[in-house]
Formats: sequence, structure tokens, C-alpha cells
Amino acid sequence: MQNARACTKYLRIPPRKARLAADLIRGLNVEEASLQLIYSSLKGGKLLKKTLDSAVANAETQLNIPRQKLKVQEVRVDAGPVLKRSKPKARGGMVAIMKRTSHFTVVVGPHEEEKEKGE
Repeated sequence: MQNARACTKYLRIPPRKARLAADLIRGLNVEEASLQLIYSSLKGGKLLKKTLDSAVANAETQLNIPRQKLKVQEVRVDAGPVLKRSKPKARGGMVAIMKRTSHFTVVVGPHEEEKEKGE
């Protein structure tokens, strides 16, 4: 089973918000997924599109599979390290501010129909 993958790490977007964009493209053709991310107004969509394009480029160069035959096999958004900051509050107190980061992983591979024809 030939799959190509791309990872982007330490992105400054919370995983919860990035997963909204990841849910848009899960299981779609690469061209449809790219269109979904282009026209999405989510910040995670723009960041995820870069990772998707990288995975597609990896598939085209390493596996010699054309873009039209690729499908998004897996999209994973994992939590990265948290930048901990604080903000002063009344009476000398402090409130923690958690600046969360994400790791994106996109795996693309050929359509199911293509696999069956080859076997």
C-alpha cells in the first residue's frame, strides 16, 4: 500500500479549532479537498492546505501518482506543546493564558478503485 504523508509541526493554532478544518477534507479527493480549504474562512484551512499540498507533492515525486488519482486517506491534528503566559489581574493576582500549538499530519494515497484494478 503506497501512501505519501506530510507533517507540519508547532503551528500556533489550537488543535480544537484546527480539527474543524480537518473534518472538512477527511476522505475526499485531493482536488475537492483543496477547493474546500481554499474557500474555507477558517485559519486552520489555510494552514492545512499547505500540508495537503506538501503531501500531494510527495506522492507525485516519490510514488509517481498523478494528483487526479489521489485521495485523502488520513488527516490528524495532534496537540503540541503549550506556551504558558500569564496576565495580571486585580489585587495582585495572575491568570494563566495557554497558547496552544498543533501538529498536522496528512496522508494521501490512491483511490480504492485504483488499488483493485492493480491487484
